[in-house]
Amino acid sequence: MTEDLQSELERLRAENERLKKAGRGKLAMKVSEKGALSVYGMGRFPVTLYKEQWLRLLAMAEEIKAFIEANEASLKSKE
Repeated sequence: MTEDLQSELERLRAENERLKKAGRGKLAMKVSEKGALSVYGMGRFPVTLYKEQWLRLLAMAEEIKAFIEANEASLKSKE
């Protein structure tokens, strides 16, 4: 049991380092424990959605871009 915990701790540390090395501004993806797609690098926390949710969002890409352009004056940018 102790060896299992130690190997899990080492795995998590290695994953944490890999995500840190992805660098700020760069996006990284991984499958969550529950089988969702998590995108890291957008903010402090990952953006996690299930496959169907990502596909619905991606299908709206042009509408989202048009909405951003139409509402440019009201929207803020995070710097």
